[in-house]
Amino acid sequence: MRIIPILLIAISGLFSSQTIAQAFSLEPAQKSGPFNTGYKKAIGVKMYPSAISYKSFLTDTKAFEVLGYFTLDGFRTTVMIEKYNAFANTEQLSWYIGYGGHIGIWSEEWKKNNPTHKAGIALGVDGILGLDYKVKNAPLNLSIDWQPSFNFVGSSYFESGWAGLGIRYTLK
Repeated sequence: MRIIPILLIAISGLFSSQTIAQAFSLEPAQKSGPFNTGYKKAIGVKMYPSAISYKSFLTDTKAFEVLGYFTLDGFRTTVMIEKYNAFANTEQLSWYIGYGGHIGIWSEEWKKNNPTHKAGIALGVDGILGLDYKVKNAPLNLSIDWQPSFNFVGSSYFESGWAGLGIRYTLK
């Protein structure tokens, strides 16, 4: 799994700070014609950690995503706002960047497997950087991303290891 963060860092190095600043602007990216990911809503799974994922676009380039991570020891729900941009002038491939927050509840059993953390409520902020691919002529969306987070209620810690492969069924 070390390859995913390295890959995403390398990809992010391709973009200048001006491009990233443009990603968060309210104006669409400069290109011929409007950018569109090819779908409006999607539901599926994200692996590592395993989560249920629901994504809905607010505009052609902005979406919110809700992730639900469930285990026998607790759960974590994350809500992200994501900004999408065309990648290398392709129609099906885009890159995205975003931010959000999470809340979770973990049991004493979870604490046994994570001795440096506290059981109970966990609250924090998240970032996300990834690639999104809409399979042409099929209701399928694939994504790969890196999702660092900082927990500040419960145990305070930085989590850099969350990354994932998303597989979703798309809805127009």
